[in-house]
Order: sequence, then C-alpha cells, then structure tokens
Amino acid sequence: MGKNVTRITLGEREYILVGTAHISRESVEEVKEVILGEKPDRICIEIDEARYRALTREDSWKNLNIIQVLKEKKGFLLLANLILASFQRRLGIDLKIKPGAEMVAAISAAQELGIPFLLCDRELQVTLRRAWARTGFFGKIKMLAVMAYSMISREKLTEQQIEEMKKKGTLQGMMEGLSQFLPKVKEVLIDERDIYLATGIFKAKGKKLLAVVGAGHIPGIVLRLQSLHEGIGAEYLDSLNTIPPKSVVAKSLPWILPAAILGAIVAGFFVRGSDVTVSNIGKWVILNGSLSAAGALIALAHPLTIALAFIAAPVTSLIPVIGVGIFTGILEAALRKPRVLDFENLYNDIISVRGFLKNRLTHILMVFLLSNIGSTIGTFVGGIPLFTSLFG
Repeated sequence: MGKNVTRITLGEREYILVGTAHISRESVEEVKEVILGEKPDRICIEIDEARYRALTREDSWKNLNIIQVLKEKKGFLLLANLILASFQRRLGIDLKIKPGAEMVAAISAAQELGIPFLLCDRELQVTLRRAWARTGFFGKIKMLAVMAYSMISREKLTEQQIEEMKKKGTLQGMMEGLSQFLPKVKEVLIDERDIYLATGIFKAKGKKLLAVVGAGHIPGIVLRLQSLHEGIGAEYLDSLNTIPPKSVVAKSLPWILPAAILGAIVAGFFVRGSDVTVSNIGKWVILNGSLSAAGALIALAHPLTIALAFIAAPVTSLIPVIGVGIFTGILEAALRKPRVLDFENLYNDIISVRGFLKNRLTHILMVFLLSNIGSTIGTFVGGIPLFTSLFG
C-alpha cells in the first residue's frame, strides 16, 4: 500500500483513500499504481463535471458568453475561479505538472481497466457562492485581499515541500491558520466538502471503493464515513448544494447606505442650505465617478469605458440591485470582444497580472471588478462631506 493511502473497512465495504497534492508528479504515479494494484469495484474522484471538462478540454472556454455571465451577475464568481486556477497553475509550471493531473490520471486508469468511476465533488460555482454568502463584510474584504495576493504572489515550492504538504501535521496547521483567518470560508471549502465527498463515496455502488482526493480531506472523510456507516447524517447532502438565503440584515444593508445618502442630501437643504448641499453633492459625484473611473483605468479599460464608469458610478451607487461593473464590463466586451486567441491562451495568460490584463476575457473581468471597487470606495469617501456638513 502506498505511503499516502488510507484503508478502512466498515461492515462488508472497504474504502481505499488515496491522498494527493494537486500539483505533484508523485501523486500522479501513485494514483496509477494503487488503482492497478487494487482493482476496485468503483473509483470516486474529487472533481466535478465542469472542472473535468476544463482539464480535459481546454477549448471548453470558447463557448463562454462573457456578456451573459455579467448580466447573470456571475462575473465575480468566474474571476474568483480563474484566480484560484492561476495560483495552482503557476505552482504547477514550476514543478512541470498540470494541476489536477492526478485526477485525470485516475479517470484514464479507470477507463483503461473498465472500472466505473464517479465524479463526486461539489460544483465549484456552488462552493464559491456558498463561501461568499456565508462570509460577512470584513470577511469578504479578506477574501478579496487573498485573491489579490494570489495574483501577484510568485511563491515557488519544491517537490519536497509539496510532499511535506501531505503530512497530517502540516495540513492541520494550514487548516488551523485558515480557520482563524477566514473561519466561514474554511468551513465551506474544507469541512463541507469533506462531508460532500464522503457522502458521495458512501453512496457509490460496490464493496471495494477507491477514492482519489486531496490529502487534506482524508481525516474529515474518514470521520464522516464512520458516521454514515452508523446511519448518521446521510440526509445532510442536499443542504450543501443550496445557497444560504440572505438574512433580513444582509438584505437591508445594500439599501441603507443609498437611503442614508439621499436622506443626508434632503436634510442638507434644510440644515445647510442649497449652496452647501449642491457643493457636497458635486463632491460626492466627482469622488464616486473618479474612483470608479480610476479602477477602470488601472484595468487598462477603453477610454469610453472609463468615461462610462465616471458617469454611471454615482447613479448605480444609489441602486443596490446593480453595480457599475456590469455596465463597464459589457461595454468593454463590446469594444474589445474576446478573440479565439484569448480563449486558446487563457490558461497561459492567467499565470501573471500582465496576462490577466492582456487577455481580453480576463481583462473584461478585471474592468468589471476594479470599477466596482472604485465606486464602492467612492460611495463611502464621497458620502463623508454630506454627513459631516449636517453637524458643521
């Protein structure tokens, strides 16, 4: 049995868990060897259908309609997906291995041996949306900071360090650090997926089941398999595929600031007079529009898109159901429509900030994100004179 293999027997069923690092050549070879040696009844793999298509068909991106993505308010999710992929891909390039290669190897081995296989991970979009929905305001800021860092980071790992990542102590330390920094995100990315993966493995047919999963999931999967064997928690799976509804407070917050700004403007006419209030409104409009335009400029947007950011940001800031990024992103997509070349080079371009801005697909997403961030900052900063003047 391989050094990264965990074997447990529950009743008449045997579970063989192969722990991998997603950017390790050794994991690829070990997966092949264990499958060939064990010849299980079924193989369960930590990947979902969409990521499998992305790994095996790099042309799958060619069918993406970026304007439709923005209209459906999925721009941030797509960008987050690409940023996560870019970090793993950079590490994989250093080690000359494609991220997720061990999962593809498992599927290939299953097909060659005629063994049924099951893609048993939760859809990445669901995971990201649950992580975002369950994170508070400051947690969202931390998530954005982590994403920004992962884009500019040039961290390099040796193969020895990758193998060290598989050790329980190292992984436990990483999980503890993540839990302290972003507990809700850790719960969604790790704990929930432990449950989801274990349930998928438990429900798979066969007496001898082999699962290929990230090494960090194995302790949680083992505990969950034991609970499921005892008849505890099988009904919990459906709830992990739903997006938590917003609380009354969360639904109200997006409306509070616009209402407060409009209230400050109305009150300002009575307290400070029309001249001061009009001046403060002008400051708010200019700050809001300028910072949104600055975000678009940083993303190297088209001049017309930058102008639209300046004009639209003060308006969209007062309409909580829509952000300026949808307008700037759609205009940028119309002015600089992604080419076939952009889709073909997507996985190579996302390994650097320069590539993110050069590739028209990711460039549009950066325009969408940065113009939104600029407008949000402008709304807060520009609103300060409106409120302080009431008491000055």
